[in-house]
Amino acid sequence: MNVQGFHHVAIQARDVERVTAFYRDLLGFPELARHPRPDGTLRSIWVGVPGGGFLAIEASSGEPEGRPFRHEHPGLLLLAFRIARAEREDVVSELTQAGVTLEHQTKWTVYVRDPEGNRVALSHHPED
Repeated sequence: MNVQGFHHVAIQARDVERVTAFYRDLLGFPELARHPRPDGTLRSIWVGVPGGGFLAIEASSGEPEGRPFRHEHPGLLLLAFRIARAEREDVVSELTQAGVTLEHQTKWTVYVRDPEGNRVALSHHPED
């Protein structure tokens, strides 16, 4: 087998536009493509992830799960993205100004949720 790297992650969202705005407008991920269904309604928006690959935000009619930030359920736990250590304070400030709640912080990582509750980590590990 010759796996050549990360390609993409897909998440489902009830409000694709709102979730896309979080990743595109707040985190700065470029919008790559919009994919309609045959009837013309929005099926998916793809945003580029810095460093390679993309995040596919797929339309769903279900309700987001309301799990606590830390839990014991198997499956996807969070999406973690790299930030520079020197920019951490600015990242925290921008998140706070945008009304995003900081769920948790460690020495290396700031944890938040996107508009539908998906856990997002912004980390500079192992940079001190």
